[in-house]
Amino acid sequence: MKRSFLVFWLLLGASLFAQHPPLIRYRSVPDFLKLPPDLYLGEVAGVAVNSQGHVFVFSRGNTAGPAYGAAAAQLLEFGADGKFIREIGHHLYAWSFAHSVKVDRDDNIWAADKGSDMVIKFNPEGRVMMVFGRKQDASDEATAPLHHPKSPLPPVDGYFRQVTDMAWDAAGNTYISDGYINSRVAKIDKDGNWLKSWGEPGSGPGQFDTPHSIAVDAQGRVYVADRGNRRIQVFDGEGRFLRQITINVPVEPNARPAIGNQPTATTGSQAPGSPWTICIPPGPNQVLFASDAYPGRIYKLSLEGEVRGVLGESGKQLRQFGWIHQMACPAATELYVAELLNWRVQKLILEPGP
Repeated sequence: MKRSFLVFWLLLGASLFAQHPPLIRYRSVPDFLKLPPDLYLGEVAGVAVNSQGHVFVFSRGNTAGPAYGAAAAQLLEFGADGKFIREIGHHLYAWSFAHSVKVDRDDNIWAADKGSDMVIKFNPEGRVMMVFGRKQDASDEATAPLHHPKSPLPPVDGYFRQVTDMAWDAAGNTYISDGYINSRVAKIDKDGNWLKSWGEPGSGPGQFDTPHSIAVDAQGRVYVADRGNRRIQVFDGEGRFLRQITINVPVEPNARPAIGNQPTATTGSQAPGSPWTICIPPGPNQVLFASDAYPGRIYKLSLEGEVRGVLGESGKQLRQFGWIHQMACPAATELYVAELLNWRVQKLILEPGP
């Protein structure tokens, strides 16, 4: 009888631990980015870090044009100490509405612009090396915001519709999440040749509802933050579905949204655990970081999807978050988070262990 009770309590404890993962201790570096007096960030859509520790910030600042449809994209570089270095791509033809920035293993800088439907590759010196997709012609009388027809228009190889993010495998292939309308993943080789794409709108395996962020692990598996479906889908490099990950961590009773009314939906972009961004740090024992908009947390997971820890909440103070749109994770204990609502980047230092 005593043994049965012991087994019962051990199983109950394991279940509770799975539902309530440990809190990760962390700190935020105050005033990390040092901006010149005449330079301001807008909504910070993207952040990336290169091998030298330089930080690249893709902001919806530098607006030009009317209140609706204004160009809102500016790519800035800061040193490892947070001091401003330069602007990259000033007045670039592709700049329209910033979405994400990444740095590849050769320190090339890549930017995805949702407004122009383009992905741009810069070399470390900031010169354009390759462009993917094509912006609408300014002279075309049909040029206008993209529509979301039901059923959706068929995708076209080489073109994007509201592109969101990119990642690379060890062979130098680029995987691009495309995006709000096409709902697919594109694969491009190291020379810029279009290889294939997979996915379509929907909620089944291999289907997407806003593939919003993408990452590749050391084994070449492709992780897609399927935000609207509240899951992370995992594929091999050829697009074969392997599994899906869902984040189910109870929400604290006093949790507040960063903006708007208290969310009630269990699906969609505002649902708890819905992944807005994902990140896999380098190293032999890789983990997966993901963040949601509500209740505004960052989750640390194994690559199989086990939640190992959680941190953060919505708010405007340090160590709080307002819609994390992208994360950079140069190490498992160092995160850079780009926030839309708070117009900033926070550098977080995570303590090892729960």
